[in-house]
Amino acid sequence: MKIIILGAGQVGASVAESLVSEANEITVIDTDTRRLRQLQDRLDLRTVAGNAALPSVLRQAGAEDTDLLIAVTQSDQTNLCACRTADTLFKIPTKIARLRSADYAQHPELLDGKNFAVDFSICPEQIVTDYLLKLIEFPEALQVLKFADGLVSLVATRAVAGGPLVGHPVSDLRRHMPKIDARIAAIYRRDQPLAPEGDTLIEAGDEVFYLAATQNIRQILSELRRRDQPTRRIMIAGGGNIGSRLAGVAQERYQVKLIEANEARARELGSTLTNTLVLHGDTTDETLLAAENIDDMDVFLALTNDDETNILAALLAKSLGARRVLALINRRAYAELLQADRIDIAISPAQISIGSLLAHVRRGDVAAVHSLRRGAAEALEFVVHGDPTTSKVIGRRIDELELPQGASIGAIVRGVSRDIPGASLRLGQVLIAHGDTLIEPEDHVILFLASKDLVPRIERYFQVGLAFF
Repeated sequence: MKIIILGAGQVGASVAESLVSEANEITVIDTDTRRLRQLQDRLDLRTVAGNAALPSVLRQAGAEDTDLLIAVTQSDQTNLCACRTADTLFKIPTKIARLRSADYAQHPELLDGKNFAVDFSICPEQIVTDYLLKLIEFPEALQVLKFADGLVSLVATRAVAGGPLVGHPVSDLRRHMPKIDARIAAIYRRDQPLAPEGDTLIEAGDEVFYLAATQNIRQILSELRRRDQPTRRIMIAGGGNIGSRLAGVAQERYQVKLIEANEARARELGSTLTNTLVLHGDTTDETLLAAENIDDMDVFLALTNDDETNILAALLAKSLGARRVLALINRRAYAELLQADRIDIAISPAQISIGSLLAHVRRGDVAAVHSLRRGAAEALEFVVHGDPTTSKVIGRRIDELELPQGASIGAIVRGVSRDIPGASLRLGQVLIAHGDTLIEPEDHVILFLASKDLVPRIERYFQVGLAFF
């Protein structure tokens, strides 16, 4: 595909890196020439310096024959104006816009073809907030990702000595929990992927990914590690877009404290977050953290806009007794260095939100994409179409499929109606994948890919043949 990305910030750079690796023709537009030079130094793409909303700049980037426009600058107005220009002057077929303000979600008519002509909109801050809420709800998990409108969840957790299944083969999961069906999709041991077989032993320290019906994920977590006490008290460092959104939602269920370094911002948040204790101060101030009983906190989340501040605040909170600490870290090298060391979870906001974009770029009918292990692996939800003559998967058992090594089917959701207005995917039936499971037309097939390099082969394998049309 020929793709233009507007904005070379964290989201734009992550999207560019992901899509370049899949042999797409990428052009990035930004006003910051330094960012563009850094991108061009490490990625095979074109860059154009200028205002992304101007027709002349879009034309210079090759908008006349572009397949996809991804507008992810920091400005909602720039993104909206660029989509309107791309539609009116260049007839770009698909336009995706990043919209940070919640106002636009309340008026979707503004995004239709008669107005700003946005085909799909995303809010990375809201995506990250939802992601953090799941980690607060399931403190034993490293990742909790939803498929099929929440019917199925993919959970990553680190196996801990003393867990009932630790030291036992994968096949024991069914013996331990005969009434619950689940699938261990992958195991990472010392950062190397293992394809789990029935006799594969689970070791302490393994990073285990499993798929199950969402209602069952807590029981399976308890097999891999002792269940942590429920979350009651959380402390948030940073009152920016993500920190304030998280506090606003979490304060209805948890006791929340929020620390903000900017006094004016702290006063503003104090007046709007009615059930949150908002404190003005330095998130790396040991005296302040101790005075606010950091050792009683179930979860500490460092969510400022500065990686170094988040790292220091999380390390300090852990050393002072916080039970679990999470930090937003944009630089991948930092995240990989610190994950599972003194910081329990290092979170890359761009990698979390990128899945919403990739779902619109992947070939075939892709309902969901989740980036895993900081972009190294991926999970996809394909909707399969066709019949046994036009599809390589329909009418075949899973053990008959010729999937590449490193790719596995974890679950299928069947019986989904997409044509009835207002129909919910919760009408579907969750089938955990086994070798004799037969794939039928319109099934939602959830795959785990141990390496992103497998994506093009899987896309081709699941595409319906031309004879179907």
